[in-house]
Amino acid sequence: MRTVIRSFILALILSSFPLPADASWVPDRRKSQFETTFGYALFPYPYSLPGIGSGLGLVGGAMNIKETTTDVYGMYFGGDVTGLAAGVADFHLIPRNLILDLGYSGLTNATIQSYSERGMNTNKNDYTNVELGDMTYYGSRLTATFFDRRFEIYGAYYQGSSQLRNIRDRDGGIIVSAENAEVQRGHVTIMGTRLDLTDDYADPRRGLRIDLSRFLTPPRDSGPDFYVQDYNVTGYVPLGRRSTWAFNYFRSDAHVDRQGETDPAKIAEEQGLNCSDPALTAEEQQFCNDFISNTIANNTYGTSSSLGGFSRLRSYPNMRYKGAHTIFYGTEIRWNLTDESTPYDIFIMRDVRTSW
Repeated sequence: MRTVIRSFILALILSSFPLPADASWVPDRRKSQFETTFGYALFPYPYSLPGIGSGLGLVGGAMNIKETTTDVYGMYFGGDVTGLAAGVADFHLIPRNLILDLGYSGLTNATIQSYSERGMNTNKNDYTNVELGDMTYYGSRLTATFFDRRFEIYGAYYQGSSQLRNIRDRDGGIIVSAENAEVQRGHVTIMGTRLDLTDDYADPRRGLRIDLSRFLTPPRDSGPDFYVQDYNVTGYVPLGRRSTWAFNYFRSDAHVDRQGETDPAKIAEEQGLNCSDPALTAEEQQFCNDFISNTIANNTYGTSSSLGGFSRLRSYPNMRYKGAHTIFYGTEIRWNLTDESTPYDIFIMRDVRTSW
């Protein structure tokens, strides 16, 4: 039954956009695809991380500097977590054809949610907080774009490192601390292409968009050697003058060329964990072993693009559902109330306001 539903949605997306001999069905762009109106923003960013603490950060950015497409941004964290992030986006090496993005972030510590097992069978409270320290992440992306951003080829390289410090419960209490854990380093190379047959690159309301991308993750330390292949098809059907009905089909598959370490004892040693410590309760030992089991699963099968966070299943936390294979199909109505665009300048922020 699920296969039938998936096939129906994919067929609906494609059949909504017939392919005649000419390209007259491709919608015209509604506006310029390279915005150059200057804007800036500066505002505080409060945060709270379970078991680590809270603090106040500062976020700032300048968009379309000197009437170009180039944006710069930065973020500073103060309080119980310190660090910063900065980047440059949409820097045109060749105007309207070759675009460079650069980014860097460094944090003293942070937490990520780790569910007891991969797949879809966990409940919303079935997780622990994994505390990582000395986190750094940096990289760049180069995009070759043509025909008013209708066709793109891109490549990216990102590298990062971190060190396991603690596994905490949902309330932030320490379950087990890592002792002399190895610093985990890794990098990923991304290659992909996009065919954008819509009426606007940033805010599509009519047309079809197809994305194909491959994430290459070479072996690191005791990790696996695998790559991830993503397929993404989205159709946009206009509703009235301003709104649209979006249909999306997404699939991600991990392909393992060489498995990583699968010995639980060696993984525990590498991460500085002692899950059999008699000072731990049976439940705490299970939480610790769940972390080891998830590492073994990643080293055995690889990990595809996850569900949850800013993209698909946005009401769920980032990386809520993950495994070796991911598939998603869905639809949503995007209701735009008006196309109003009003410039504003309120000291800490300047841009063009759009109500929708």
